[in-house]
Amino acid sequence: MKYRWDKKYLYWGITAFLTICASILFYYFLFHGTNIKTAFSGLINVLMPFLDGLILAYLLTPVMNTFEKKLFYPLYSRFEITIGNKEKKRIRTFSIILTMLLFICALYGFFSMVIPQIIKSIQSIVLQFPVYINNLELWIEQTLANNTKVETFVTDWIAKYSGEVEDWLNQKVMPQVNVVIKEISLSVIGVAKFLWNFILGFIISIYVLGSKELFAGQSKKIVYAMLNEENANNFIQDVRFVDRTFGGFIIGKIIDSIIIGILCFLGMAFLQFPYPALISVIVGITNVIPFFGPYLGAIPSAILILMVNPAQTIYFLIFILVLQQLDGNVIGPKILGNSTGLSSFWVIFSITIFGGFFGILGMAVGVPTFAVIYAALKRYINKLLTRKKLPTNTKEYLFVEEIKDQEFIFLSEDSATRSDGKHKLSTETKAAKDRSNKKK
Repeated sequence: MKYRWDKKYLYWGITAFLTICASILFYYFLFHGTNIKTAFSGLINVLMPFLDGLILAYLLTPVMNTFEKKLFYPLYSRFEITIGNKEKKRIRTFSIILTMLLFICALYGFFSMVIPQIIKSIQSIVLQFPVYINNLELWIEQTLANNTKVETFVTDWIAKYSGEVEDWLNQKVMPQVNVVIKEISLSVIGVAKFLWNFILGFIISIYVLGSKELFAGQSKKIVYAMLNEENANNFIQDVRFVDRTFGGFIIGKIIDSIIIGILCFLGMAFLQFPYPALISVIVGITNVIPFFGPYLGAIPSAILILMVNPAQTIYFLIFILVLQQLDGNVIGPKILGNSTGLSSFWVIFSITIFGGFFGILGMAVGVPTFAVIYAALKRYINKLLTRKKLPTNTKEYLFVEEIKDQEFIFLSEDSATRSDGKHKLSTETKAAKDRSNKKK
């Protein structure tokens, strides 16, 4: 008797094998999660130079494109030079060189100018802390001279907690700072590894910038080879949307925060506020976080100024308020535009959720991440509604009580303005229905 091969047995076998593998992986992940985390951390450490290079190349791509499109191509056209493959390679090479020189100059300027000022400011705060407390007490005494009860309460409160804060600074912060500095100085391997990863990442970013079109073409080739045409097109469109959302938001936010930090430094130097470099860095870094960033940066900065010169605190808060209004109404919209497409509610929601799970980093990247998730869910919901021949416009559902046979029955408050309380499907839905009938 001749044996007849049936493919369904092969499918059953593959399904059973994959089920067993998934069960083993789930068991191992559940009871040996620490080993998986350790292995994942080791993999990340090995790939860190490549990750650094890819991130750096992604952030520097707009700068290189600006040099190419705004400088070199117009320059070649002005001198009527024919742009062939050799000229394109030269333009790319010159653009990469200028981009990397600009990056190195910015990095050198930050470490040579800002970091020493920050260290000096922190040392001054720790050393002058008792003087700042005395200044604060004298200011409170002068301000509350006419109300002795409030003055006594505030003075006692400051005397009680200032000693604890001073002891914490002297016994905890300063020794830990010395330990950290000592460990960094002695940990030659750690410093060398960091420098090695940075140098490798820098070199990798140059190769990525030089061949970014080739890498993009190879990626598309793989996608079209593995997926059918429709799914491949949708996948590539999704990747482009993610790139526009993340690239537009993160790069725009970095530029916006640098501008705000510079304006803050210039304004504080002009108004003669204390610690202009330290506070400007705090304000600039926290400005990366949408919505909550200005408040997170203003609170510790105001406390620093309150200890040095309490009378200047109100002027500083007014200055920060004006600066943030300038950022929110002029600078931010010009740079960012509507890069995420999220309403204010969803911005706050995404910052709160991602910040709760991933801390400061989650607050910084939570908005573009949630924007991508929101867009994917919106497209999926619209696809399901289209299949059911229902409208995708949210306004169609604002006053809907129920839908029967593709007729909208509205709530009584809204139906009072209509004779029958019903609303036929919109033109959009009728067109979709007609197309569906034609296909049938």
